Amino acid sequence: MKLDVNVLRYLSKDDFRVLTAVEMGMRNHEIVPCELIDRIARLKHGGTYKVLKNLLKHKLVHHDSSKYDGFRLTYLGYDFLAIKTLVNRGMFNGVGRQIGVGKESDIFEVVKEDGTVLAMKLHRLGRVSFRAVKSKRDYLRHRSSYNWLYLSRLAALKEFAFMKALEEHGFPVPQAVDCNRHCVIMSLVPGYPLVQVRELQNPDVVFETIIAAVIRLAEHGLIHCDFNEFNIMIDDDEKVTIIDFPQMVSVSHPNAQMYFDRDVECIYKFFAKRYNMSFDENENDSDGLEVDINEVGRPQFSEINKNSGFLDKELAASGFTRKDQDELEKLIEGELENHSDSDDEGTADEEDEEDINNTNVKQLESLDLAKEDVNHQTGDDKHDDNHQVGDENDPEEEEEAESEDDPELEKSLSKQRKKAIQAAHRGKRNFASRNTYKDKGGKSSQNSKVHKQLSGW
Repeated sequence: MKLDVNVLRYLSKDDFRVLTAVEMGMRNHEIVPCELIDRIARLKHGGTYKVLKNLLKHKLVHHDSSKYDGFRLTYLGYDFLAIKTLVNRGMFNGVGRQIGVGKESDIFEVVKEDGTVLAMKLHRLGRVSFRAVKSKRDYLRHRSSYNWLYLSRLAALKEFAFMKALEEHGFPVPQAVDCNRHCVIMSLVPGYPLVQVRELQNPDVVFETIIAAVIRLAEHGLIHCDFNEFNIMIDDDEKVTIIDFPQMVSVSHPNAQMYFDRDVECIYKFFAKRYNMSFDENENDSDGLEVDINEVGRPQFSEINKNSGFLDKELAASGFTRKDQDELEKLIEGELENHSDSDDEGTADEEDEEDINNTNVKQLESLDLAKEDVNHQTGDDKHDDNHQVGDENDPEEEEEAESEDDPELEKSLSKQRKKAIQAAHRGKRNFASRNTYKDKGGKSSQNSKVHKQLSGW
């Protein structure tokens, strides 16, 4: 989508208020309902719907009524929100021509009040040319669902963090100025992409500089993963500058060696094809000595000293920091323990069955004792055996023995038992079906009338 900033000067505060309301609603809605937009924007006299029509006219929002009536932000609307915020911060006050197009971003020139020209990179993930972001990039990390605007914002934040850290450690990268949403402001590199340079005065020096940058990145714990002629800038003095950092990973990544070898292979292939350079593929037999790259062949990932820095740990590169690697190892150990525990499940189940059987035996013994007590209560000749069961039942047994001798006491006890049984029955809930009230004038009601008549006779 073409960025036309001329529309930006004609948008009012209400327009940006509604745009912000749509952005806030998209945190938990793919399509934001109109009622929610109106509630968040809080414009008077129903002005939200009028503003939405204006935004839809300029293609800043997209209308969708497939499931319900709602809107979502487009990349152009997201661009306007980011540009408006950066302009209010005083980062720049004018947008110039487009100077670069990629599969994941667009680059424009911006101008400050003092005339300084900067570069503005707008991340645009989700293009038809590159939609395998979930498998090729690690922006999602542990998330299962995603939105293209949200992924673009994550990519911009990640690139800004990498650029800032690499600049502090003396790497040849652009200067990171500011970042908002999916927009990154950086210094403009005075040069050309290496793919556009046909001839070099000193190709050997440029080649060694580029390979040394790859090795130095690995020594600091990072791998570029897209180190090719399109992401290397070179000026008239053949000074090299590295760009494009969102896809960088840590050296502790499971595929770190493959990414490192691929970056090195891209550089070797390009210089051999474009500048007709020949390389001696000799193995490196030196023990940590600094020698010429052309004499030792291609750098090997296993021979690189990775103790110069821990930028991967500081920046959480690719989600595979040393801490995360330790957690992964713990998970693997936990799976092994679960596997070993599964072998002992049989013995544990047997023990549980034994415990259940023991409890059942105890319950049966208690029932048998109760039966014996009842049997002892029926006759006087078994009264002596009752005392051998326990001393706790002696008072009850004496009362029952007395009740057998006194018939009046026995009648009063039986009445008390009947009253207790009736009270217990009254306390129970009636679990009749819910449709019993529908049987009006039916068989049940007729039976109840007959019962009342008979009881009256």
